[in-house]
Amino acid sequence: MSATLAWRLNRLRAMDFAEVRWRLRRVLAAGLERRGVGLAREADAGERAAASRWVAEPPAELRAGPYVDAAERILAGRWDVLALRDRALGFPPRWNRDPKTGIEAPLDFGKALDYRDARLVGDAKYLWEPNRHHELVTLAQAWRLTGGPRFALGAQRLVDSWLEQCPYPRGPQWTSALEVAVRLANWACAWHLFGGEASPLFAPAAGRAFRRRWLGAVYRHCHFVWRNLSRHSSANNHLFGELTGLFIAALTWPLWRESALWRERSRAGLEAEALAQVGEDGVDREQALWYQHEVADMMLLALLFARANGVDFSAGFSSRLERMLEFIAAVTDAAGHVPAIGDADDGALLRLARDPGFCPFGSLLATGAVLYGRGDFKARAARFDDKSRWLLGDSAARRFDALPYAGAQRLRRAFPEGGYYVLGRDFGTPREVKLVADAGPLGYLSIAAHGHADALAFTLSAGGRELLVDPGTYAYHCDARWRAYFRGTAAHNTLRVDGRDQSVPGGNFLWRAHARAACERFEVAGEREVFEATHDGYLRLRDPVRHRRRIELDGRALRIEVIDALQCAAPHWVEIHWHLAPECVASACGHAVEVACANVRLRVECPCELEAPKVIAGQNDPPLGWVSRGLDEKTPSPTIVCAGRVAGGRSLVSVLTLAIDPAPARMDHSCPVRLEERA
Repeated sequence: MSATLAWRLNRLRAMDFAEVRWRLRRVLAAGLERRGVGLAREADAGERAAASRWVAEPPAELRAGPYVDAAERILAGRWDVLALRDRALGFPPRWNRDPKTGIEAPLDFGKALDYRDARLVGDAKYLWEPNRHHELVTLAQAWRLTGGPRFALGAQRLVDSWLEQCPYPRGPQWTSALEVAVRLANWACAWHLFGGEASPLFAPAAGRAFRRRWLGAVYRHCHFVWRNLSRHSSANNHLFGELTGLFIAALTWPLWRESALWRERSRAGLEAEALAQVGEDGVDREQALWYQHEVADMMLLALLFARANGVDFSAGFSSRLERMLEFIAAVTDAAGHVPAIGDADDGALLRLARDPGFCPFGSLLATGAVLYGRGDFKARAARFDDKSRWLLGDSAARRFDALPYAGAQRLRRAFPEGGYYVLGRDFGTPREVKLVADAGPLGYLSIAAHGHADALAFTLSAGGRELLVDPGTYAYHCDARWRAYFRGTAAHNTLRVDGRDQSVPGGNFLWRAHARAACERFEVAGEREVFEATHDGYLRLRDPVRHRRRIELDGRALRIEVIDALQCAAPHWVEIHWHLAPECVASACGHAVEVACANVRLRVECPCELEAPKVIAGQNDPPLGWVSRGLDEKTPSPTIVCAGRVAGGRSLVSVLTLAIDPAPARMDHSCPVRLEERA
């Protein structure tokens, strides 16, 4: 059976009858559209649009230099596209050419194009990324800060070239409603920053003609998104992004008879999805921290656009957003690191910041600190970044500075619906120990697209230094063994049985069988803290195995005891992996491994029932010992492997002992945060 056919069968098994019926209707509708039935009409926007507002008064207290430099690079044809840096793609680029592989996608009917076929379109992530038009916003920002006419003319050229090369509804830019919606959001942002209807872009006769062309495309984009919203088992962050883009567009351009419908239906959809996709504890149900950020960012942008334009969401919507930020704050360590749990694709709805060391999680907390008056968010964000200034205005920076710091007293530590629990001590200080344990679901809906097989795994940092890490994602469209490794059980700090994943994969974004995990005990009173949980992922084995893990943290002794119990009848091959940050140096001695990372030391004593531990870094076949901190990027990193054959009913004890030098930590990657004691 071919891989494509196997995927289609697995995907079909993940659908119920209602979804199958809905998808058949979608196929029939696409067939009619291919013949011209149901396509967007030619819609006249009129001479003047109704007034709409950007989310805040654009900042005047920013350094223009970084934005001008970025805009000049774009005009010179130098682009950054995900892991590709400073590529000569030209200005304007060839919009239907994948910058990674050089493959030019055909201008066939968009919905009939198989964007998963790398031979046809290349890597769809890289093909789509420039077409999101983040660069158009950069040109608008540079114009806003300087008034330079060449940035406005460059923006017009960029949009016109795209309209010429990507005719509706043909080609790869008309296959994904999410990509169309993200482009809409960036168009709306650029429209406002260029001055909206009063923009000099539209002053001469040629400018008015450009306005008609652009707004005609806006209407087609809105029509496409509305008719192609993701539903059923695909209704994850994609649906959230589609609704957000449509909502922002309907507010920005209330020009057509459908505009009010689009605005109200998308607002109601966002309200419903906020409750469906995010638990009451604030954890996004996709079980992926990057998508936690993505959904929170979408909610934030929708909320700000609504309030600026006389519309609002319910108090429940805003409260759910605040809870999401509380979870991000809770898992952020003293130096700003956030565990790389679940999938990540480095995507964003808008890219507004050009300040050095920008951190998307810290930015959300900085904006949330001002919106909700939360000093604990300020303590985790530490600074008011450029993106927050674009969204809230210059005055918000002063409100941020005036907020009193609030530290650990407001930190939530149990997120029972999401299944995450925080153990540790001295949060937010140079003596911090932070352990984030996972007893949550695999992912969201029947396919759990962005979840990883990481039940009962945990991450650990001390003194702001990452020690035990989640290795991340690496890539979506790559050699299958790498996708399988990074989301598999061996790539997480948990126990693997008989060389199998806890859950059964069925494709790059599909799991056929889901391990179910549950926390049975969580106590954090006093110096001794306990987390105990179990999962049933290995009950499918011929000799069923239930894995139970107990973590005991002695805060005074800085000692962590991990007890893994195997409830089964027969012997099984067992592996325990401890994935260390790339900055760590590890050496094995007998049944222990000594780990050093700057001013922090960790001793890992492995179970005596297993073979002596090995430290592996950068192994390719099979993959082991890697960390990915960005899409398409991976770095060799030491991984401790404890393995052996274990009789049924045995418990394996691992002991982790920490020592922290009083010297404060400093940031060693892209999210700088002050690390200091705060009252």
